[in-house]
Amino acid sequence: MKDMLKNMMYAGIGAAFLTREKLEEMRKELMDKGCLSVEEGKAFVDDLLKKSDVAKGNLEQWIGRKVEEKVKQCHLASADEVAELRRKVEELEAALRKEQGCGCQQDSGAAA
Repeated sequence: MKDMLKNMMYAGIGAAFLTREKLEEMRKELMDKGCLSVEEGKAFVDDLLKKSDVAKGNLEQWIGRKVEEKVKQCHLASADEVAELRRKVEELEAALRKEQGCGCQQDSGAAA
């Protein structure tokens, strides 16, 4: 019983990183030791898979927030901000060419 609780604690802590295959191995081991019935084993795996999905989602959100915070702290431009600046530069180049009377459509090299 103590081993089962220890295994469940470890499973809870590492739920975000467990795969179905690893959970099935744990289930089989617990069933072989007589700690779980077939029904309990299935419920165990299903429950941990759900918890794993939730933990993965929470971890991804947390990492996303931390990355956004660091990007803001570094004053880095986002892809949208860079695209908007490119658009404005192209507009200014076109206006400058028009004002200079060139009228030619030169490649600005911004299509990279």
